[in-house]
Amino acid sequence: MNVLLIGSGGREHALAWKLAQSSRLGTLFAAPGNPGIAAHAQIVALDVSDHAAVVAFCAAEAVELVIIGPEAPLVDGLGDSVRAAGIAVFGPDKAAAQLEGSKAFTKAVCDRAGIPTAGYVHATSRAQARAALDKFGVPVVIKADGLAAGKGVTVATTREEAEGALADLFGLRGGEAVIEEFLEGEEVSLFVLTDGTAILPFGTAQDHKRVGDGDTGPNTGGMGAYSPARVLTPELEARALDEIVRPTVAAMAAAGTPFSGVLYAGLMLTADGPKLIEYNARFGDPECQVLMARLDEDLLDILLAVATGTLGTRGPAKWRDATALTVVIAAKGYPGTPEAGAILTGIAEAEAKGATVFQAGTRLEGGQIVASGGRVLAVTACGPTIADAQADAYRALAAIDFPGGFYRNDIGYREIMRNAHGREIARDAG
Repeated sequence: MNVLLIGSGGREHALAWKLAQSSRLGTLFAAPGNPGIAAHAQIVALDVSDHAAVVAFCAAEAVELVIIGPEAPLVDGLGDSVRAAGIAVFGPDKAAAQLEGSKAFTKAVCDRAGIPTAGYVHATSRAQARAALDKFGVPVVIKADGLAAGKGVTVATTREEAEGALADLFGLRGGEAVIEEFLEGEEVSLFVLTDGTAILPFGTAQDHKRVGDGDTGPNTGGMGAYSPARVLTPELEARALDEIVRPTVAAMAAAGTPFSGVLYAGLMLTADGPKLIEYNARFGDPECQVLMARLDEDLLDILLAVATGTLGTRGPAKWRDATALTVVIAAKGYPGTPEAGAILTGIAEAEAKGATVFQAGTRLEGGQIVASGGRVLAVTACGPTIADAQADAYRALAAIDFPGGFYRNDIGYREIMRNAHGREIARDAG
């Protein structure tokens, strides 16, 4: 089977790496791809915003499945155009992708379906937004309504910080925001595949959004992750599926906009149980890297079942009995304006130490790999425990030479602290 993978980031490199292991795969094409993806796929020069060109390419190359990695092409309706040509697609249509494309849309779905989420105000003017600040006080969460590459969220701890975030948002013509009450608890990510009817739980992870150690500094697209996130216990996961995910799938189907693809539910584990922070309509990045490192079956089979509406005939997903952890190396200046052009070396040496290095913001220049984006590499390792996976990832990372690059030194720290605390309790009990 010939497959076209859309995207160029670390998420797409992880998908390409896993798809290339499938016995059912014929040729894997990727657009626009990156140097890491090129090791597993044939890179093609396609403008993915030109839907007719994508459809024509699929017809010419007998592509039977298109996998859309990033959110922007989904919200742009690429899935609709490819499906209209009779080609299977992994990823939702434009209408269903609004679960990520508009925070206000998702809040309205939550209201209709009784899904637990933070109290909110959808503000279409700065005056409305300031009134919402008066209502919620601080801390308060301020979100850009549309796509923001994972960086359109401000958790303001002072009124001054909140006013600054509103100034940034409403300084743009037509700006809109969702102002939310601040939820106390720990964040966790739950991934669920659905063909619009059936659902398949597809792993948990915990991302590290803040740029600095100890969860300090501004939000980023993600500086590292690990999976599984055991803080989402089986009991809490069952509640999240029953109270959040299933009602969402049912509500979308009832509205005539069934969701097909991966629902990435960002959850807050509050004292009252899991509450939805937001949905993404695609795999997370860097969560996808740790999920693919743990998946112990054919990814192509699973994605094809979603795309063809046959997910209900499958059993549970199969996972390695291991923890995966990934550390993102970012370019100086990220999450602001990153510095580009630094030469990257040592990737092969890092992989020789047992890690897998997924490339994100990279390009080839004069036969060398250079940095071309904010998040540049994701160094990923598996181990029997999270401490083992963490040690292996950082040991491999030390082999990489990236002038100006930086990374967090504490990916996985919450889980490691929990494990250590649990051992102390067990010792005391003994």
